[in-house]
Amino acid sequence: MAVPFSPLPSANKPQGVRVTPASPLFLREDEIRRGIELLYFGYTAMIRGADAILEQQGLGRAHHRALYFIARRPGLSVGQLLGLLGITKQSLGRVLTDLSARGLVEQAVGHADRRQRLLSLTPDGAALEARLFTELERSMARAYGEAGQQAVTGFWAVLMGLVPPEARAEVEALQG
Repeated sequence: MAVPFSPLPSANKPQGVRVTPASPLFLREDEIRRGIELLYFGYTAMIRGADAILEQQGLGRAHHRALYFIARRPGLSVGQLLGLLGITKQSLGRVLTDLSARGLVEQAVGHADRRQRLLSLTPDGAALEARLFTELERSMARAYGEAGQQAVTGFWAVLMGLVPPEARAEVEALQG
């Protein structure tokens, strides 16, 4: 009977990153599959703690993503958030209705265009987003520390390569 793989670290073994170097033929199918698998397992492990918090609140990952980007860019318009999340208006409407009803997000009328709805987190929303971020930060900081600066830079380059070229400027704008 095969033992299923678990991306959770074992408490009995010293931890560290053991990475098999990429083959010079890194564009082969098996190398690409390895990268996809590592993204799946890494993301699942990273998000586990945040998922537990969301579950306690009766919220899901779409709510988390909305909270995250509203925290990153207070005053973000509903249209801008729609573009960042890449979901339908109907889906975003449900998420924002949930978050507003729970007192986590508030909407204000745009200054230049009164049809615009500008989003910000309430104090309760900011506190929840901070708890969620702390869970993600812990995982990312550990992984970054184990991998080192050069590997992190390479990781960012690969992830940016996954972003469609037409969306890269918007992703880069989050840094400023």
